[in-house]
Amino acid sequence: MTAAPALDIQKTTHSRLAETDFNNLEFGKYIADHMVLSDWKGGNWSKPVIVPFGELHMTPAILALHYGQAIFEGMKAFRRTDGSITVFRPQKHHDRMNKSLERMCMPSISYDMFIQTLHTLIDVDRDWVPGGEGALYLRPLVFASESRLGVKVADQYKYVVLTSPVGPYYSKPFRLKVEDHYTRTAEGGPGFAKCAGNYGGAFYPTQVARQEGFDQVLWTDHKEHKYIDEVGMMNVMFVLNGKLVTPKLSSAILDGITRDSILTLAREAGITVEERRVSVDELAEGFKNKSLTEAFGAGTAAVVAPIAVINIHGTDYSLPPVAADSIQLRMKATLAGIRNGSIADKHNWNYIIPA
Repeated sequence: MTAAPALDIQKTTHSRLAETDFNNLEFGKYIADHMVLSDWKGGNWSKPVIVPFGELHMTPAILALHYGQAIFEGMKAFRRTDGSITVFRPQKHHDRMNKSLERMCMPSISYDMFIQTLHTLIDVDRDWVPGGEGALYLRPLVFASESRLGVKVADQYKYVVLTSPVGPYYSKPFRLKVEDHYTRTAEGGPGFAKCAGNYGGAFYPTQVARQEGFDQVLWTDHKEHKYIDEVGMMNVMFVLNGKLVTPKLSSAILDGITRDSILTLAREAGITVEERRVSVDELAEGFKNKSLTEAFGAGTAAVVAPIAVINIHGTDYSLPPVAADSIQLRMKATLAGIRNGSIADKHNWNYIIPA
């Protein structure tokens, strides 16, 4: 691994590290001391700089606020016992970010610029990376910064990278409602992209579900509401007849990095994997004949999020408690081992920042 090229760094004169309660790290509550900034103007990205985290100067006329040209990524950096820090699968995250940028008519970012900014920012704020089961959440963000009105593809953009220390994700197993009215996205739409509008549009149906006593929504296809897409903002996986089954990717489903990692590891472990359409009726039948033994969400925040109850057309169906030898916990443990170095990283998924 070669050292990342030097960037201009303006260090903060007032670190907030001492004000951060590392024993109670709510997701996203604390933002680390520094951030990356770069501007797209005249057909090129400016040289990125590292500056103290703070407010950005902009007007209410920036096009992102009006017409939605804004995308982001979500990834994590982990501290190893030897003091080094690993960023998990940055190449895959970069590929997905550029697909999101292309879908939203925004300029791409080179991998060199992407990894350089991540490497340098993490190194500057390495004291913010928790030990143990915690991580430093990384949030690259790109938005249209041109200030004017009128529906158009912007000519100016801003690239920002923020980081936030997060603790281990512990949550009671989810109670889900199969959504048969509202739609998160549609085939041919931007559902596969991590664009801001996908999340804003999902808030209301999720809020309704929570008022009804559920934790999240199990999204279905937009045409007939017969086939499963995702759970909340995560990919979803099922164990049916001993096989790991997940909806196949489409333009309506996010190509999750955790999803891809779990499927790869499951195949290597000899588990039969099926990427295909999964119908609501198949899930109901699986509950009735007990062939459905596991269901879980897969994503960067939780890695795996167990599902306890799925409500289908008004009826609650319960899954058995998650066993220690379940597929979801085995895959979670394997991923943790690859990140911390106790399991060989034969796919070269880790990008290591030396101690």
